[in-house]
Amino acid sequence: MKIIQTVGLEIKSWCEDPEEGAIEQARHLAQLPFIHQWVALMPDTHQGYGMPIGAVLPTKDVIIPNAVGVDIGCGMCAVKTSLTEIDKEVLKKIMGSIRGSVPVGFKMHEQNQGVELVNVEHTDVITPLLEKAGKQVGTLGGGNHFIEIQKGSDGFIWIMIHSGSRNLGKTVADHYNKLAIKLNKKWWSLIPEEWELAFLPVDSQEGKDYIKDMNYCIDFAFKNRRLMLDNIQKAFTENLEVFFDKEINIAHNYARIEHHMGKDIWVHRKGATSARLDEIGIIPGSQGTKSYIVKGKGNIMSFQSCSHGSGRRMGRNQAKRELNLEEEVKRLDELGVIHSIRSTKELDEAPGAYKDIQTVMAEQTDLVDVVVELSPLAVIKG
Repeated sequence: MKIIQTVGLEIKSWCEDPEEGAIEQARHLAQLPFIHQWVALMPDTHQGYGMPIGAVLPTKDVIIPNAVGVDIGCGMCAVKTSLTEIDKEVLKKIMGSIRGSVPVGFKMHEQNQGVELVNVEHTDVITPLLEKAGKQVGTLGGGNHFIEIQKGSDGFIWIMIHSGSRNLGKTVADHYNKLAIKLNKKWWSLIPEEWELAFLPVDSQEGKDYIKDMNYCIDFAFKNRRLMLDNIQKAFTENLEVFFDKEINIAHNYARIEHHMGKDIWVHRKGATSARLDEIGIIPGSQGTKSYIVKGKGNIMSFQSCSHGSGRRMGRNQAKRELNLEEEVKRLDELGVIHSIRSTKELDEAPGAYKDIQTVMAEQTDLVDVVVELSPLAVIKG
């Protein structure tokens, strides 16, 4: 961890060489009048909207929609199977079955999935979105979301999923960010609008409504991953005799009240994973690189957090322009990974577009211990 001094509070960074765009955004965060102690940057940090992705922001009495992000509740799910080996032809059959039962990209189920989405309250912002949400639950989405079959250092085959709250979370995030911008203008907030950090007091009706709907989206994202996992497990049991451990299912885009350094505060994790003492977490690599099941060390300097992945080193358009398709495909083929890179359109999710996961893990040895190291066998991307 290194300390970056600013005109505001300190930035504590576990990223040895963060990009300038992320540092500039972190400097804005450090100048906010309601920050508690400092801002923390994880090893995978990179520029986002308003707040860097891979950052932790502690606030007093306010919540910032852009510090949670547009994919509210996005996170990881992983489960260990009883398998110690899997034949490649059988694996291809399983992957085909998964593609038939889990819609990806903009696709959704034709019928409502009959899942009781969540048992928490929501506002009228959510109500008109429920019909579509009933068809989107159990779907992967696009971007960096994935389904991956892996071989663990523990000798077992694992299943891993990365996905979020789909259109539901984005619509909720956009609604409350626009509302926060409108109210901040009304209140003559001194926070520059171009910083994209409009806030809501948690004791205001608008703040209470956002928190309620944010929690709804978090629960929806949890159930989204759970339904996908159910369908993936069916694809396995159709082809093999297999049993499954209890899944790990966590979010890395959210805000919640936590107690740190003598005060109850709102901890915003935008692309960051909770890493309380002995808490189990998931840190995925990029397509074709290793992922990790980790155990938190409860480091108070990071507000008991760690990275949520390897983090991008190239923007999506930059990756499509600059990465070499043949080299990226060869890299994956040599690893024996069943992958999804077929044309330059998919290069934004090639391994070369991401930071080196080994470096990312080395930069956070004071935040987590590795429990299981996972090597990819096959991947489905949105």
